[in-house]
Amino acid sequence: MKPRILVVDDEPSLRVVLSANLRREGYEPLQAASGEEAIELLSKETVHVLVTDLRMPGIDGMELLEYVSRAHPLVPVIMITAHGTVDTAVEAMKKGAFDYITKPFEQTELKLVVQKAVATSRLAHGRSLASGGAGRYGITGSSSSMKDIFQIIEKVADSPTTVLITGESGTGKELVSRALHETSSRASRPFIRINCAAIPRDLIESELFGYEKGAFTGAVASKPGRFELANGGTLFLDEIGEIPVEMQVKLLRALQEQEFERVGGIRTIKVDVRLIAATNQNLEKAIQDGRFREDLYYRLNVVPIRMPALRERRSDIPALCEHIITKFNERLKRAVKSVGQGALDRFADYEWPGNIRELENVLERMILFSSGEVLTAAEVPAEIKASGATATPRPRETETSHESLPVFSGILDSAELVPLPASGVGPLKELVRETTTRVEVAVIVKALEKTGGNVTRAADLLEISRKSLQNKMKEYGLRDVNAPDEEE
Repeated sequence: MKPRILVVDDEPSLRVVLSANLRREGYEPLQAASGEEAIELLSKETVHVLVTDLRMPGIDGMELLEYVSRAHPLVPVIMITAHGTVDTAVEAMKKGAFDYITKPFEQTELKLVVQKAVATSRLAHGRSLASGGAGRYGITGSSSSMKDIFQIIEKVADSPTTVLITGESGTGKELVSRALHETSSRASRPFIRINCAAIPRDLIESELFGYEKGAFTGAVASKPGRFELANGGTLFLDEIGEIPVEMQVKLLRALQEQEFERVGGIRTIKVDVRLIAATNQNLEKAIQDGRFREDLYYRLNVVPIRMPALRERRSDIPALCEHIITKFNERLKRAVKSVGQGALDRFADYEWPGNIRELENVLERMILFSSGEVLTAAEVPAEIKASGATATPRPRETETSHESLPVFSGILDSAELVPLPASGVGPLKELVRETTTRVEVAVIVKALEKTGGNVTRAADLLEISRKSLQNKMKEYGLRDVNAPDEEE
């Protein structure tokens, strides 16, 4: 499917010219003569990028931008204006605009901006993460690893310190960056995001620092860069490992000195910008390979935040499913209420290489094909069932206290101390083995009682794999305790 670009302008001639240019570039243009018509079109058609004039009768470009940011957040909006001041650009960026161009503009300029917007749209549709509106900072999660991240956000959000967020694709790095901005004193100022992987290498400098009129072919007017637009606020550099080595020196200087020059300019521009960077790469290895500067890495890595993979926070899967279902019910006009325990069991045994993004895709597929209110194990995709059937015992999530493992309350704390023998290593070893066995049996029985005999939930409570718990139950003759918990 060709990328679909919606052109919104009350001037028919401009719509026709823009649409013709976009068609020549391989896009499928759609046209709307007003903001009202654009909103109606968006409700019926799939749109990848929206290009709108700023000043129109009725719903103007800024109002349309606000609507799209709220109702269609994955659609980048490019503003066209004849009044292209920095203040206007900052206001549009604060409200979610992807970029803007000023009249008159060259076809080359429009082409490059649309190319970037289409690339960003594709990435955004791929990484639409469950934010869990009921969670802290708009992020779903109650596992120990997520609690640690919430504590870091609380401590550093209101500081100007640079933060480096690392983690696999699909783990929610941008959600954390927005939480850091929105809980800081900069929340009323711009949050400017740039995906370094979506910008051609030869354009990254002008994107970051802007350019002066005549700096290069197609620069028909001066334009501020993302650093300038983020002045007073936060700049989020996603996929920072993709920045070319030759650009890293200038980025380092901008971070250290909070100043820079536009491309083709001689005037030094001072800014106050808080930088947050993110990457799914191993930057230390990139340094060894000569692809990333060591001094820039240490300048970025002042406060590191590592986003855990979904397989490291399996206890959050039920809550994530609940939020994702709510979101897709609205989008797909369905009325699914929950994920059944049998399906959750399959999810618990799967490794989730695509993390929350993959969980979203799986649930969307299940909701589309489901005919009931509960998603069952029979509706789980075959590849997840097959993977779960051969899964190896999963690693334990680390907790820092017994408060997060309530099954131990009243067992270990009140355990009766057994007197040690006066001498003899043999009897001591037997005593330890016997005591350990008694404690293990008591804890497993308690966990099964608390979960109504559900092995998967008991395993989550004990923070061991389902297979490990089943092996322990077999070893201690506890199989009768295991009430059926499979939903087929």
